[in-house]
Amino acid sequence: MADAKTLAARGPLDGRAAPAIAGFTLTLAPDGARFILRAAPTDAQNVAAAFGAGPSPEPMRVLESGARAALWLGPDEWLLLAPGEQADTLASSLEASLAGVAHSLVDVTHRQIALEIEGARAARGLNAGCPLDLAERAFPVGMVTRTLLGKCEIVLWRRGPQRFHVEVWRSFADYAWDFLVEAARRAPKA
Repeated sequence: MADAKTLAARGPLDGRAAPAIAGFTLTLAPDGARFILRAAPTDAQNVAAAFGAGPSPEPMRVLESGARAALWLGPDEWLLLAPGEQADTLASSLEASLAGVAHSLVDVTHRQIALEIEGARAARGLNAGCPLDLAERAFPVGMVTRTLLGKCEIVLWRRGPQRFHVEVWRSFADYAWDFLVEAARRAPKA
């Protein structure tokens, strides 16, 4: 039987190979720090000095600075992503920049992981379980929203014409991975 330390170090998608499907690439995004920030939109701009990417004032949009990104999830809620960074170090600088401001900053680094989906079949594969219109005119590059993929909640961000970033809770990672692979296999080429 594995000890607790071994189990804690194991990721939900360890050992998964990328599927060999023409027009579809599915990979695990690099790990990093993730925070949910809740604050008044005017106060949330204070985070830009410490984080680099200020929360977008425009609904359903993402602001990026280098590898960091602030994803708009609601009128007073943003998902802050910092791939390859340590959450504890970043949390200190974020809290310092928000001193005296009514806010909530929650570290969700270990709650979720990210998948990157690319290729001509990416949108069709996602649409097998996502009710949104993912045509580029309806869901353009830079748009982000919470939605569903089959039976699990995801945060979906369109990073390019045929490139999507999916944030999913770790407990649903296996399900999301398998769902996307099967959907891509069945999806006709664009």
